[in-house]
Amino acid sequence: MTINTSPRGLTRRALLSRASAAGMLAVAGAGFIAAPNASWAMEVSIIAPEQMTTLLQMARDIYPHDRIADEFYAIAVRGYDAEDKKVMVAEGVAALDAAAQAAGYPSYVMVGWEEERVKLLQAMEDALFFQTVRGGLVTGLYNQKAVWPIFGYEGESYSQGGYINRGFDDINWL
Repeated sequence: MTINTSPRGLTRRALLSRASAAGMLAVAGAGFIAAPNASWAMEVSIIAPEQMTTLLQMARDIYPHDRIADEFYAIAVRGYDAEDKKVMVAEGVAALDAAAQAAGYPSYVMVGWEEERVKLLQAMEDALFFQTVRGGLVTGLYNQKAVWPIFGYEGESYSQGGYINRGFDDINWL
């Protein structure tokens, strides 16, 4: 791997390349988050990129689906990059990181085992921050038409005569 020595600093292309090589979510200073496989990236403007990274991990831990790419979780939590949610996100992420630090980890996203992260989330499940994120994920994640085929959902059926005559009982993924 070559080191970018350009006067402009790290370019997006170099960032994506390094993140992909490292196999981890990359956070860059100017509000840029890149996927490990460089298939998607997002910019944040109100909250810190590290906070968005925590929200992404939190979303994956609340509604874990191995077959759903991080890109769809990013779309689901994108709405938290807003001025009216800035304080709630900052305080919630700080509380989550503090709980992780009390358990011996540097931050929530650095907790390596899903089981341990879930324990941290369960300890704060009555908090407004947790309930707001969890509630927002229900629609933010599952209302994305691109994820419906993963679950075998074909969309609304009313316009096609309803489900009774369209295989309402042919679900095979439960």
